[in-house]
Amino acid sequence: MKPSEQPRTARSEKAEATRAAILKSARQLFAAHGYDGVGLRGIAEGAGVTAMMIGRYFGSKEGLFGEVVTDSMRDPVILSQANLAASDVARAFAEALVGLTGKGAEPLDGFLILFRSTASPVAAQIARERIAAAHHATAQSIVKGTHAAERAAIFLSIVAGFQMNRQMLQLDALAEADPAVLIELMTRVFEAVIGPADRR
Repeated sequence: MKPSEQPRTARSEKAEATRAAILKSARQLFAAHGYDGVGLRGIAEGAGVTAMMIGRYFGSKEGLFGEVVTDSMRDPVILSQANLAASDVARAFAEALVGLTGKGAEPLDGFLILFRSTASPVAAQIARERIAAAHHATAQSIVKGTHAAERAAIFLSIVAGFQMNRQMLQLDALAEADPAVLIELMTRVFEAVIGPADRR
């Protein structure tokens, strides 16, 4: 390696670390307080940088929020590659959803970010665009039959509603239900929306 290349490598690594620290801080704060409850100064403080650095890496609070939403969807629990490849996709989705909302389980920070931010028109628009490009597109790709876009959106709505009522509101009929019963019921719901499993 040439001597002149070493400083650039160090600078690149530092830049990546700074960007990751800002994203981590923003993700934690948006999950805890929502879009309107968080300022750039607080995010910068959590990342150990100045607010000016956030502008340098993300352009604006809106740009940072968009990246946080995208980052929170990178490793999906419901729409994971394993579930998408399952022979019974509807059941795999139901098992994952019931499992992640069980007693003692912490709500996913990606869900909390949306749950606490969508009262903001700015945040709602950003989230809508990012979800359309990621989760909605993925769900639409596995829907069988007509009206795939609408059915994929219904699927996402059911997932979000289940999370809210079982995990956030802790509605007794869901929070205290036998997980096996919920899995059976949700499998039927998902089959109705996305299509039944392939029977070989």
